[in-house]
Amino acid sequence: MSYQVLARKWRPKSFATLVGQEHVVRALTHALDQQRLHHAYLFTGTRGVGKTTIARILAKALNCEAGVSSTPCGRCSSCLEIDGGRFVDLIEVDAATNTRVDEMRQLLDNASYAPTRGRYKVYVIDEVHMLSNSAFNAMLKTLEEPPEHIKFILATTDPQKIPVTVLSRCLQFNLKQMPVSQIVGHLTAVLAEEGVEAETAALTQLSKAAAGSMRDALSLLDQAIAHGAGRVTAAEVRDMLGTVGDDHLYQLLDALVAGDIGALLDLAEAMEARSLSFDSALQELATLFHRVALAQFAPQAITDAQERGRLETYAAAVDAEYLQLAYQIAIQGRDDLALAPDERTGFSMSLLRLHAFRPSLPPALGAAAAAATGAPPSASSAAASASAAQPLANPPASKRAPKPAAAAATDDSDWHAVAASLQLGGMARQLAQHCELAEVGATEITLRLPPAHQHLRGKAHQDRLQAELQRHYGRELKLTIVLAEATAATPAERSRQAQRKRQERAIAAIEQDGFVREVVEMFDATINEASIKPL
Repeated sequence: MSYQVLARKWRPKSFATLVGQEHVVRALTHALDQQRLHHAYLFTGTRGVGKTTIARILAKALNCEAGVSSTPCGRCSSCLEIDGGRFVDLIEVDAATNTRVDEMRQLLDNASYAPTRGRYKVYVIDEVHMLSNSAFNAMLKTLEEPPEHIKFILATTDPQKIPVTVLSRCLQFNLKQMPVSQIVGHLTAVLAEEGVEAETAALTQLSKAAAGSMRDALSLLDQAIAHGAGRVTAAEVRDMLGTVGDDHLYQLLDALVAGDIGALLDLAEAMEARSLSFDSALQELATLFHRVALAQFAPQAITDAQERGRLETYAAAVDAEYLQLAYQIAIQGRDDLALAPDERTGFSMSLLRLHAFRPSLPPALGAAAAAATGAPPSASSAAASASAAQPLANPPASKRAPKPAAAAATDDSDWHAVAASLQLGGMARQLAQHCELAEVGATEITLRLPPAHQHLRGKAHQDRLQAELQRHYGRELKLTIVLAEATAATPAERSRQAQRKRQERAIAAIEQDGFVREVVEMFDATINEASIKPL
């Protein structure tokens, strides 16, 4: 027996097996069960969301030999013939190839004859927006007052091109794009029946690539099974799609936070060597910027606790205003790819733009650097203004405090003070801030890192932290980081607690302000606490 592709094999044959489109299913189910049948239906939506599938299920519900209902038997000759595409009273027309008025008139002339086998003669006109104006005009009268035995089901991906006179004669249903979680669930069920092993991360990638289309998702799944020789793995799917994995995205963000332009360009070169899609990379990077912004302003919107913990690290390291600019640069970079000399050049230019527009050293850090080095504050501020290529939240290396001065200013047993004095940037600084000092000895220092932040334990970050700790303590030290819950507040947690207290004091100050209270009472107003920022 010849192989049947998954998109056809797993095409739903009843409303009960249809995935998604619950609002459409509910309306049609009630109409069928209550015998409130309209003569013309219009299904709109993007490709692969179920327009033609619902049309065929509706045709079965109307012509099932067991009677009109929302649950056709699926076993009678009418149901079987509709499933097999052989039912004589189901006429499927592709409007893209039958656009002329003569073809529409011939179709409508045949509509006057009674059905041959079924209860109703059902006309399914796909991509109906492709009909000419003359063809639309020819069908208006029949569409408005068809014979009792005729049902029209129109489907289109572009309802804006359908005349209003046609729209007003139809019941219109807008089919939604499938969410990623729903597509993943369906693909998982399909693979379980097919006996194919698959990684959840791979199915998530396929679902995202399908862009809301279940048919596209099943077609991509077919391709992935063939590509992986019977197994569906995340690595194989990435190679097949040419998409950028999370590792590349977070490496890009790490290099951006650290101000490492060399690492950014190296990543672009590595992506080109693997033939990864630069358009997809900018799209995914913009999505990542959006997720980091959510972690800054609405962390509760990120339901995955592990993802939230990882993103909060970047949310603390990246300036909120710069993050908005970075998002714009990424999405504008996608538009510019078509105009660039080549996609590699366009992508690299977007990375250079992200690097060039990074904020300069904040004034407070500039003053701290000046105090540490003994330079006049004005000189430090001037250097800060010119240091756009330095890490986002730390002073340049040339302004770091000498080791004897830094050590003398801190208590080596107080990790909060030690972490604050370390001259680190980017993810290495975040690693130090989320750790707790477990033990410091003559040749080794042990830190405790909560498992929720284990993604910070990259080798490059640990190496930078170890080097800075050696400079701080003035001796060779081996850094060991163990995964365990902290027994006390880490520097990062203490900083968040302090921020919350400042926020609470700011809110209290606003609420107690006489003018504000007068306005609230006069206009029965409320205070938007989210808009209040502590100074």
